[in-house]
Amino acid sequence: YCPLYIKEPKPGDLIEISRDFYQHWALHSGEGKVIHKVPPSEHADAGVSSVKSVRHNKAIVKKEKLQDVVGSDDYRIHNVLDKQHPPLPIPHILQKAETLVGMVVPYKLLTDNCEHFVKGLRNGVPQSQQVRKAAAASVAVIAVVCCCICFALYFKRQSKVYSLLGFISLLLFLFVVFFLVFTIA
Repeated sequence: YCPLYIKEPKPGDLIEISRDFYQHWALHSGEGKVIHKVPPSEHADAGVSSVKSVRHNKAIVKKEKLQDVVGSDDYRIHNVLDKQHPPLPIPHILQKAETLVGMVVPYKLLTDNCEHFVKGLRNGVPQSQQVRKAAAASVAVIAVVCCCICFALYFKRQSKVYSLLGFISLLLFLFVVFFLVFTIA
């Protein structure tokens, strides 16, 4: 991340803005402006727009100056899906995005957030890696807790059932770690 970004974004580039506990995403539309999804009556440079979206099931598509959206946060160009899913033609991306400006659209933190929105526009694949990472991390934490409980019960009662459940939990944890390390960029 770099507050004074050296490389100038091009129209159609995805901009990832680093907020305190999450990333806000926008699509560069040219001339220093971005198109992004924000909660109604909120302004993205407040640094909490996606957090406040959790309370809403609707968002508005806005076109604003990149610097106004970024504020004092760091950002980077991050066309992360381009290798797996080549971008759609830039004129198509921009035309679709422009037609959505000013519209109220659905918002769901886990399935239809700002990251889903811009990746769907650019690559035709609405997905959110921060949601996938959070889900995988949650499963890993649950697996560790289950593993600890099962092994504690095993040592207390010497039950093969608890031993087996602890072993399965451990395998689940290792699978999630493998998933986090090797499949999520």
